[in-house]
Amino acid sequence: MSLVKLIEYLRNRLKTVVRLCWVALALLVVADILFVDKEHAHTAVEHWWGFWSLFGFVGCAALIIVSKWYGHAGIMQREDYYDE
Repeated sequence: MSLVKLIEYLRNRLKTVVRLCWVALALLVVADILFVDKEHAHTAVEHWWGFWSLFGFVGCAALIIVSKWYGHAGIMQREDYYDE
């Protein structure tokens, strides 16, 4: 399967992909609660259940938002940029 076909396949099933991502995040939080030893945590927030899953999610979302803002702030050019 080519990459273009895979992207089209996932784009056509976007709601399912989003639901699967939420399920994966929930499973990570459950795994954190059940299997991660928090006895030797370095900071107080590391004792919270699901902290690293939430931290990763917020970090990825912030990276996407900042990247889109930076791109629209002047990095991206029109397609006919060189035609002028």
